[in-house]
Amino acid sequence: MKIMIIGCGRMGAGLSLHLMMSDHTVTVIDNDPSAFERLDRAFAGQTFSGDALDRDTLIRAGIERVDCLAALTSDDNINLVVARVAKEVFRVPKVVARMHDPRKSEIYHRLGIQTVSPVILGMQRFAEILTFSRLDIVHSLGSGGVGIVESEIPPLLVGRMVNDLAVPGEIQVVAITRGGKTFVPIISTIFQQGDLIHIAVSAASIDRLKALMGLA
Repeated sequence: MKIMIIGCGRMGAGLSLHLMMSDHTVTVIDNDPSAFERLDRAFAGQTFSGDALDRDTLIRAGIERVDCLAALTSDDNINLVVARVAKEVFRVPKVVARMHDPRKSEIYHRLGIQTVSPVILGMQRFAEILTFSRLDIVHSLGSGGVGIVESEIPPLLVGRMVNDLAVPGEIQVVAITRGGKTFVPIISTIFQQGDLIHIAVSAASIDRLKALMGLA
């Protein structure tokens, strides 16, 4: 995909490099030419110095041909304006804006702008670490109502079937890592000592999962 990144701060530079290494075509815009020094020498994308609020800068950088745009400057208002222009004027198919103030996210959602708030994500992660003892929440889905949990198989479940750890609509084993290889189990798969299990669980069912695993 062709992806445009607005803002070459730590997040913008890191995301640009990650996307480039995933074989996407990346263009980065920043009003400070020195910001591009954050990009690795191996970065093979394009960089443009200029004001992202300026229509000519966006056109010169090729916004009319991109598939996605991420507005990642340090200014929420700039991110919102650039995201709206990309979506409504240039019809970029997928647009996301970084929002430092989580209170603004809901407002922007109503405007049709998808946002990511590092503050909200950080709060969720701290809450997970503090409250889910002996269970490692590796990913939160949506607003945090469902999490993907990783845990070594507890002694209680060794020799039991995957179906014994399933609660319809609440808890589901989605993958097992065994001997360095990860696979999707069936309900009759037998847990073995040393297994690393990956479980989708609703936030309201964490205590139930702990009980089933003997961790309560």
